[in-house]
Amino acid sequence: MRIAFQMDPIEGVNINADSSFRLAEEAQARGHQLWVYTPDKLTFDEGRVVARARPFTVKRVQGDHVAFGPEERLDLSTMDVVWLRQDPPFDMAYITTTHLLDLIRDKVVVANDPFWVRNYPEKLLVLTFPQLTPPTMIARSLNEIKDFKHRHGDVILKPLYGNGGAGVFRLDANDRNLSSLYELFTGFSREPLIVQKYLPAVTKGDKRVILVDGEPVGAINR
Repeated sequence: MRIAFQMDPIEGVNINADSSFRLAEEAQARGHQLWVYTPDKLTFDEGRVVARARPFTVKRVQGDHVAFGPEERLDLSTMDVVWLRQDPPFDMAYITTTHLLDLIRDKVVVANDPFWVRNYPEKLLVLTFPQLTPPTMIARSLNEIKDFKHRHGDVILKPLYGNGGAGVFRLDANDRNLSSLYELFTGFSREPLIVQKYLPAVTKGDKRVILVDGEPVGAINR
């Protein structure tokens, strides 16, 4: 098969923790052809969705884990699979890529489906499962966030559309930095913040369950 990866620079990933690298590694082992491109290389051009992509191979040697061929202009409708794998921020640039990939969904398997990636961001999707999540608030109002912290004491504050643990702060009952952190976050973003009750069991790891067509097929303890 012909497989393209839309992702952040693969040369910078941690090969022991990055699931996109593992997908590429397995696809290569099965004899498929691989290309990779970053989201800024995606283009809509007179009815075609194209990308400036490079063929690549991988090996399990950190720092020397990827080799590239020459860049080419790839018509993504000629692919069998396009992996939508870039990290947040989940901003308008990210959302625009999902709209462009929507245009080839009838010709190519795009995984995960850009419609659902766009319409069910992970930190909002889980709000429909309150029985499976800690007490949670999503708010822009400092007073609302302070009230939540007063109720729960020990909380986690983080950007709503962040990733990989970036910008995550634990504020215990004695912390005095909430207002300063609020000013920091709201100074560069108009998005709400997410605040959750701290769960001590998080120190045991963050389980990621992998689903295929709704069925659990494996899990990773990060």
